[in-house]
Amino acid sequence: MHKPALAQGILFTDQYQLTMAQVYFRLGIHEQPALFEHFFRSYPDYRRHQAGYCISAGLEPLVHWMQEAAFGDTEIEQLRAQRGRTGEPLFADDFLTWLRRSGSFDGLSLRALPEGRVAHPHVPLTVVEGPMAMAQILETALLNHINYQTLIATKAARMRESAGEGQVLEFGLRRAQDTGANAGTRAALIGGADYSSNLGMSLVMGLPPKGTHAHSMVQAAMVLGLGELGAFRAYAETYPDDTLLLVDTVDTLGSGVPNAIKVFEELKRKGHRPLGIRLDSGDLAYLSIQAAKMLNDAGFPDTAIVLSNDLDELVIWQILTQIRSEARQEGIEPESLIKRLVFGVGTQLITSTGYPALGGVYKLVAFQHESRWKPAVKISDSPDKTANPGHKRAWRLYDRRGRATADLLALTDEVVENMDELVLRHPSDITKTRTVSREEVTLEQLHQEILREGRVVYEWPGLEEMRRVRREDVARLDPGVRRLIHPHIYHVSLSDALWRLKYELIAAARGTSTGNV
Repeated sequence: MHKPALAQGILFTDQYQLTMAQVYFRLGIHEQPALFEHFFRSYPDYRRHQAGYCISAGLEPLVHWMQEAAFGDTEIEQLRAQRGRTGEPLFADDFLTWLRRSGSFDGLSLRALPEGRVAHPHVPLTVVEGPMAMAQILETALLNHINYQTLIATKAARMRESAGEGQVLEFGLRRAQDTGANAGTRAALIGGADYSSNLGMSLVMGLPPKGTHAHSMVQAAMVLGLGELGAFRAYAETYPDDTLLLVDTVDTLGSGVPNAIKVFEELKRKGHRPLGIRLDSGDLAYLSIQAAKMLNDAGFPDTAIVLSNDLDELVIWQILTQIRSEARQEGIEPESLIKRLVFGVGTQLITSTGYPALGGVYKLVAFQHESRWKPAVKISDSPDKTANPGHKRAWRLYDRRGRATADLLALTDEVVENMDELVLRHPSDITKTRTVSREEVTLEQLHQEILREGRVVYEWPGLEEMRRVRREDVARLDPGVRRLIHPHIYHVSLSDALWRLKYELIAAARGTSTGNV
C-alpha cells in the first residue's frame, strides 16, 4: 500500500484511540454497546466580531470514509511492528487478531443534525452508538471531518448574510491547508458561497467553476510590448462571452477601467456580451462606485464588479455601508450597484481567520453494563465543560412568529411532545430556568438516523437542498442572533428530568448528598 493511502484509511486517527481500544479489549468491554455524542461548546469568536450560530457540514464525507475504512493486513502489520519503551510489542497478537476480524465501522449506528442545519452549543451534531472499541476509534476522524467543515460553513454563512444580494465567490484553494481545501470548498458552498474557483470540487458539487485572471497575464503582455490593453484584448479574443478583466495592475481608474471599456465596446460590436471587471486593491467601495459610473456611462450598466483582497464578513458589511452612503452622490443607485457585486473571498474564509478551529468534542454519555444502559458523566471544574449524560433527543422550539426560540435536550423516554408545559433548565447555571406552555411553541425533532449498524438509511441531499435548509434555518433565527457583532444569546436548555439526572450523577460521583437537587 502506498504510504499516503495508508494515512488516509482506518489509520487516519490518533495513536491513543488504538491504545485505549486495547485496554477495552483487556477489560472485555470492547464489544459492549456505548453511546458517544459530538458537540461544540461555543460559537466562533473572531475577536472583532462573533458568530451567534453555526452551520452543520461534513457529515456525508465522514460516512463515505467510514464505509471504506477497515483494518486490513497492511494496517495490522503496521501496528504489529510498534514497540513500547522496553522494546516489547505495543499491541498483542490476540488484540490484533480481533481487530483484523472486527475492525470496521459496520456495527455502528449514527444519528446526526443534517448538513445545512443551524447548530448551537451542546446540541449534538452527531450521536454514535455501537461497540465500544470501534466507537472510540471513530472519534478522531469524526471530529476532523465535521469540525472543520462546520467551521467553514459557518464563516461562509456569515459572509452570505453580509453580502446581501451580492454574490459570494470562494477562491481559497491557494491559501488553504493542503488538500483540506477540498473539504473547505465543499463546506463554503453549503454555507453560502455561490460558486468556487476550485475546479475539481466545483465539478464534484455540480457547479461550474468560476474565476478571472491574474496580474501576471497583464505583466507578461506588458513585457511583450502589448500593454494592458493588449492583454485585455488577448483575453477577450480567447473568451469573448466570458470576459472578466482584472483592472488594477497599473492604474485602476486611469487605465484599467478605460481599457476594459474599450475591449467591452469591441466585443459588443461583434455581438458579444462582456461579463465584468475585478478590483483587487485600494478602497474597494470608492472604486466600485467610480467604476460603476464609468461602465454605466459607457453603456454597460449590468456588467459584474468582482471585489477581492482579504475580504471577510465585516469588511463586506463596511463596503456595502459605504456604498449606500456615497453612491447617490455620483448618480449611482446603491442597491442596483450592490446587485452587480461579486465578493471574492479566499484566505479569510478557507482558514476561518480569527477562529481557526471549532472546539468540537466527542464524549461518552452512556454505556451498557450488565445488560443495562447506564448514563455516564464527565465532570469538570468548568461547569460548561460537564457533558450532559444519557440517551437524549434534541428538539427545536419555535414561537408563534415561527422564530426559533430555544433548543431543548431531553431524555429519550420523555414524551416531550405531549407535555402541557416544558421546563427549560440552563445546562450549567442552576439559577436560570423558565417554563413554556406547550401552546406557545411548536416542536421539531432535530436528529435524523443516518446509519443503522453500518448501513446507510438516509437519502443524501444535493447541494441545493442543503442550501435551502440553511436559508430557511437562518431566516427563522431572531435578528439579534444573526448580528455580525455581539449577537444575542440563543438558548439551549435541558429538560427538568435530564437536568436532575445530570446533577444526581455529579453529586454521586463526588460522593455528596443529592438532597438539594
